[in-house]
Amino acid sequence: MTMAQTQTSLTQNVTPIALDGEAVCAGFLGRTPVFALANGEVLFAEIGAERRIKLHENAAILTAQCLDGRLVTGGDDGRVMELRADGATKELGDEKGKWIDALALRDDGATAWTAAKTVRARDAKGEIKTFTAPSGVRGLCFMPKGYRLALAHYNGVSMWFPNTAAEPEGLAWRGSHLDVTISPDGKFAVTAMQENALHGWRIADHKDMRMTGYPSKTRSFSWSSDGKWLATSGAEACIIWPFDTKDGPMGKGPRECGVRPARVTRVAFHPRALVLAAGYDDGWVLLTRLSNGSELLVRQTGETKGGAISALAWNDDGRKLLFGAEDGAAGVLDLPNP
Repeated sequence: MTMAQTQTSLTQNVTPIALDGEAVCAGFLGRTPVFALANGEVLFAEIGAERRIKLHENAAILTAQCLDGRLVTGGDDGRVMELRADGATKELGDEKGKWIDALALRDDGATAWTAAKTVRARDAKGEIKTFTAPSGVRGLCFMPKGYRLALAHYNGVSMWFPNTAAEPEGLAWRGSHLDVTISPDGKFAVTAMQENALHGWRIADHKDMRMTGYPSKTRSFSWSSDGKWLATSGAEACIIWPFDTKDGPMGKGPRECGVRPARVTRVAFHPRALVLAAGYDDGWVLLTRLSNGSELLVRQTGETKGGAISALAWNDDGRKLLFGAEDGAAGVLDLPNP
């Protein structure tokens, strides 16, 4: 579907937000929209009651994630900081000036982070376990089953149980792996690679899957609420791979939606419906219904190209979509009937 076929505009339902800094991450702490900014600040973007907290003094936020009432940030000062909805802050870790390359959060309060080859897992009680990876770890995520982490590094993925002495299980594929995601059912691992491609494995038997054809690197993943689709950035459309059978996308092509003359930079599936939000490198934001391919315009930047969308997040019930851009523009969409 082309933009000429776009059926509905939701731009009138968007409240603009001025970030005064590049958005690294967006999320919700309770009902309040929040943004982690590259300048070291976190903005509580409650309309009419905005406030800012400096989490990293004289340092930049490199990576951040928001989950279940807490925002965690990693900076170029080596600190890992946690922020709660009431404004309470806590230092979770300090790598003494080493850059924090990746973060992962778990819904029980556990946190993991990486600095070069060092990987640390901090459980909900505050106990920290450490693993030294074979090379620098750029991607990190908690696996859905058990207290286990997937680590993306050179030549593949390591799957590490922090609470056991066993060596991590490896998924091997030659090359540099920049990020990793695990399917909600725990059956598949997918990485984004240096050479503009994805690589996947069926974890049970390490069967490889090659997903190529991207014009740029994939830096954003999102699984559908039913776990059957993986949306990815890195092309002039959202590339959506099927994972609805035991073979995943093996031998199958992807779906494409939101085709535009601009590169997709962020993707975020609705938490309950088969609706996908996409942000583009010119600042546009679209929603697409997978059932019929219809497109809903959320943000349009006009003839003047806006900053690339660098953060997208739904609230828990899918009634609000938060977006932020590299140029400091942002907004929140109120969607009464998602």
